[in-house]
Amino acid sequence: MTERITILGATGSIGVSTADVLSQHPDRYRVSALVAGRDAAGLARMARRLGAEYAAVSDPSKLRELRVELSGSGIACGAGADAVREASERDADLVVSAISGIAGLVPTRDALKPGRRIALANKESLVSAGQAFMTEAARTGVQILAMDSEHNALTQALAAGHPDDVECMILTASGGPFRTWTRERMAAARPADTAKHPTYSMGAKINVDSASLMNKGLELIEAHHLFGIGADRLGVVVHPQSIIHGLVQWRDGGMTAGMAVPDMRIPIAHCLAVDRRLPITVPRLDLAAIGSFTFEAPDEERFPCLGLARAALAAGGAMPTVLNGANEIAVEAFLGGRIGFLDIPWIVEETLSRSAGQGAHAPGSIEDALALDFEARAVAADLLRRREPYPARAGR
Repeated sequence: MTERITILGATGSIGVSTADVLSQHPDRYRVSALVAGRDAAGLARMARRLGAEYAAVSDPSKLRELRVELSGSGIACGAGADAVREASERDADLVVSAISGIAGLVPTRDALKPGRRIALANKESLVSAGQAFMTEAARTGVQILAMDSEHNALTQALAAGHPDDVECMILTASGGPFRTWTRERMAAARPADTAKHPTYSMGAKINVDSASLMNKGLELIEAHHLFGIGADRLGVVVHPQSIIHGLVQWRDGGMTAGMAVPDMRIPIAHCLAVDRRLPITVPRLDLAAIGSFTFEAPDEERFPCLGLARAALAAGGAMPTVLNGANEIAVEAFLGGRIGFLDIPWIVEETLSRSAGQGAHAPGSIEDALALDFEARAVAADLLRRREPYPARAGR
């Protein structure tokens, strides 16, 4: 049986890995639609290679380039918000949601159609609008599949027992490129330093989030919504080898681990499969070659973003939405050279503090979440304007 697949965020690292898995099973899958942000040439190449029916770029200025690149292919294309919406709503059995950041929330919401499966790699959909998103998914009968490696590992580990027997769930973290750095060294970090992740090749935004451990904090909030488990039963442990991706602790003292080489094609293949595991060409895990595993507690003094995310999850209401919006503004400013790396948690913490009076209720709809996100970004942007320029503060 041939399945129809749509990829939102096709030219990012998750999208490219998904395309690789699909290309290994050309008779099993047909590509309904592909969506990218601005990379029209990359999108066109992928659309041609996979035989996609439709391709869309979110940047309207890239329409002419996309048309030229697809000329003669017979592949329909479009650009802008309406084109992205069309791609999200086109007939598909499974939609891979891999657009980075809050930008992925609306397209993923638009993809919630009865009978579908959504392979979720856009954690911000759940961080910013978790309750509303999961409620809408349940209303429409959409199955949400965890594509992030940690949550996918937890999904597989949960098969070893009954959900009522879970004592806690633990996400692992590589520790990122700054795991052994002092705060003094991190203060001088540049965006290029964050790209030196020890195990994964990722986009610029997630590189920074991984370096600050905010990514792990966002994943805690995501796990809360995916698995319906309280903040007090979720934990993080640093595991530099990145072989164990998630652990389930059972109430009888047993523990089940989800293990694999750090290759996103493995959780992707798990989500793409319906009833059987897909054979794919990836490196196999060789425990003897690895030799040993090490673990350590995360250092929330050096990496305060993780603690801020924990606090936002515990507070609930609008706070996770505010956390995500402020972090996106801060990361953008760091990547643009306007603030230092250690200013990121300061911007997030100050925004959370100034937004604390926004009420105890979580966003009731995607529109509510977007409005809260807009307000949080405005607060964070105001903090940036009032902040002394980074080079002056750094004595440069």
